[in-house]
Amino acid sequence: MNTGWIVLIIVIVLLIAATVGLYFFGKRMQKKQAEQQAQIDAAAQTVQMLIIDKKKMKLKDAGLPAIVMQNAPKLMRFSKVPVVKAKVGPQVMSFIADAAIFDTIPTKKEVKATVSGIYITAVKGVRGSIKAEPVKKSKFAQFKENLQKKAGAKPI
Repeated sequence: MNTGWIVLIIVIVLLIAATVGLYFFGKRMQKKQAEQQAQIDAAAQTVQMLIIDKKKMKLKDAGLPAIVMQNAPKLMRFSKVPVVKAKVGPQVMSFIADAAIFDTIPTKKEVKATVSGIYITAVKGVRGSIKAEPVKKSKFAQFKENLQKKAGAKPI
């Protein structure tokens, strides 16, 4: 048998093994996430709050309690998370927002938020509906859009 065929067979076997391993790892992570979501839903409560500010910042710079930093995974400590500063009653607190609803949270407005600990999972307007703030485009996205307009292409 040729050496090239042997190497090719070994590479294919390794790729198949990696695919099977990732499949079972993904199923386990999916079960874990479902359990965590059930716990979040069980502890959820509706709170009326005034949103002061919202930013995406590193977890260590967010001003969250020390226990949050201790329980956070090491990789998450240096990644950026959506942080919302809000006034709940007389207290100003920092919350972590769900990434899916972060863009819909209005600033300087009163909202009813579904909160589970320090995690905001849903937001509803107290007075009227909530309109998403326009997302600021990066310089590259603006440049690309201008090039498409000049070329006569339709924007995506």
